[in-house]
Amino acid sequence: MRQFLLNRALQSLVVIIIMSFVIYSLIGLMPGDPIDLMISANPNMTASDAAALRELYGLDLPIYERYWNWLGAALSGDLGYSRLFGQPVLAVLLPALKNSLILMGTAFLLAVCIAIPLGTLAASKPRSAVDYGVNLFAFAGISIPSFWLALMLIIVFSVFLGWLPAGGIASNGAGLLEYVKYMVLPVATIATLSIGSYSRYTRSSMLEVLRQDYVRTARAKGASNSRVVWKHALRNAMIPVVTILALDFGYLFSGALVTETIFSWPGMGKLIFDSVMGNDFNLALVALLFATALTLIGNLLADICYALLDPRIVIGGGKA
Repeated sequence: MRQFLLNRALQSLVVIIIMSFVIYSLIGLMPGDPIDLMISANPNMTASDAAALRELYGLDLPIYERYWNWLGAALSGDLGYSRLFGQPVLAVLLPALKNSLILMGTAFLLAVCIAIPLGTLAASKPRSAVDYGVNLFAFAGISIPSFWLALMLIIVFSVFLGWLPAGGIASNGAGLLEYVKYMVLPVATIATLSIGSYSRYTRSSMLEVLRQDYVRTARAKGASNSRVVWKHALRNAMIPVVTILALDFGYLFSGALVTETIFSWPGMGKLIFDSVMGNDFNLALVALLFATALTLIGNLLADICYALLDPRIVIGGGKA
């Protein structure tokens, strides 16, 4: 176990370093830089002033030298300042991360708690009305664009009924109920889209497991249908579903750009978009690397869950 974790940590470190260079290079190759924005904001700035500023900030250096300088500063704990917000990167990143984690985490848990029972129920009664109903809901959830669903929810529950706010986030010091009111519509948007895909994956995996010999043996021994489905089959069917959930783990922290923009939710998705469009290199780079690191952590957690779901799987050693 210790050797496995050490190997995964080293692999993750290599991936993060490679991704940091790729992201830094892509951002650096974008047209324009912070000095160009200063020039457009100050018509009195001369070409010599702009050249001096580029030399001062190292923007005249080759991309690999600029990356090496950034990497050295980052390893020493200096992640730089956000040009858009005029604050240290972490001071800007952490509040947005908290907001995205609350929003996306709530939607993720809600989707999992609904989708897995729905997919299992549909697989246990194939070609029934329940199965067709779950499939219809799943296909609708997969097919509906997030912006359209968000706008429809706003029109119905905010404009016509006036029950919920159309967007924004509760102010500091607001009560829990007030905070939840602002979360209902964005959470419903994200969860509805996720339920569709998760329930389809669960149904597909369950149908395959229910055809296995050990399931037929359990039925032949007189086990009830609910015991066969929920105790014997579901545990093994969850292995491919866990893979999908692990891939979405990093998405929890990188936010949902469209949903956050429509509902004016100050999360990571909108922050990353604004930082890229505003050439805020430091903020965009750290935010994207943070999402990459959390995706790698999600994959590690998935490997651990495999061993918990299937005792034959030995972490770091294949199957026992």
